[in-house]
Amino acid sequence: MSTDFFLFIVIGFCAQIIDGALGMAFGVLSTTSLLTLGVPAANASAMTHVTELFTTAASGISHAWHRNVDWKLVARLAPAGMIGGAVGAFLLASVDGKLIEPFVSAYLIVIGLLIFWKAFHPAPKRDVRDWMVPPVGVCGGVLDAIGGGGWGPIVTSSLVGRGHDPKRVIGSTNFTEFAVTLTISITFLLTLGWSELGSAAGLIIGGVIAAPFGAILVKRLRVKPLMVAVSIIIIATSAIRFF
Repeated sequence: MSTDFFLFIVIGFCAQIIDGALGMAFGVLSTTSLLTLGVPAANASAMTHVTELFTTAASGISHAWHRNVDWKLVARLAPAGMIGGAVGAFLLASVDGKLIEPFVSAYLIVIGLLIFWKAFHPAPKRDVRDWMVPPVGVCGGVLDAIGGGGWGPIVTSSLVGRGHDPKRVIGSTNFTEFAVTLTISITFLLTLGWSELGSAAGLIIGGVIAAPFGAILVKRLRVKPLMVAVSIIIIATSAIRFF
């Protein structure tokens, strides 16, 4: 096995450990790490989403089993997210990686800042505005595909901020994320081909190995310091690519 393959295993392991403790950040951490290793933007996002097919499926089933899913919310959110994800993946795969990479890095910096802000500012309670669900889903899908992650930070924070029940939002967005990730992955496979995504196996292996440990850490680690650390890592590694 190549050195890069083992690096992908480590990336998948570390990203899933943090995601298991935070409920977010697998996508942005994996994509940021792959970009730092020189993987083209489209390939980095595609590899991350192929890997997330396994992690989001397990997470979605778990939330459904524990009755954390609002099926009416899923029915409004899933189609919008799938459309946005397909559009974002097609655009990313169709544009020169060197041209799009600065925009992807800038987006990841914004996500890092959002995670940092969320560490110190719990979402306020506001009136529920259901008409916002489809637009939030479309935007979340587009940006998740282009940036290789961000569905959780964008969609979950937006819907909780609108006044939806946090437990139901987290369960519903996690369940919906599988459908969005599947759409994004299929779009990438059709545009890039599997030969460009073979190294995703390393991320999958690392993520699967780490999954049980993430569930243990979530009970023991303080969330705020971990969110701050994750945001700093994302911002720093993304900013470096501008120089």
